[in-house]
Amino acid sequence: MEKTTLYHQESPDIKISIQIYFNEKNQLTLDGYDIGSAVEERFGDSDYEYTHTIEPEDVKKFYPIFNVQMDDQAGLLAAIKKEFSVPNAYTLFGEFMKTHDIKYTSFTWI
Repeated sequence: MEKTTLYHQESPDIKISIQIYFNEKNQLTLDGYDIGSAVEERFGDSDYEYTHTIEPEDVKKFYPIFNVQMDDQAGLLAAIKKEFSVPNAYTLFGEFMKTHDIKYTSFTWI
């Protein structure tokens, strides 16, 4: 499973890494991980993990939205990267899915 990096930042007080990929179940998964003193100041713990998972049936809704040929996973990941390569990709991607009636599950851990 090849992961596409949506956003990466490293500074003395925070490291942010957000990736999107297709997992072994063919689910589309956005994973993010923030770590550092800035995270601890905000959440009381030094790391914060977050995930959106979209089942294959709902992944199909993305292809026409992004004008990508059905089942072209690499093309879809590239299109999503172009749109969501920002520090708040997790939040924006969730809002995007709600707007387009794409079902997903989310998980956060602090």
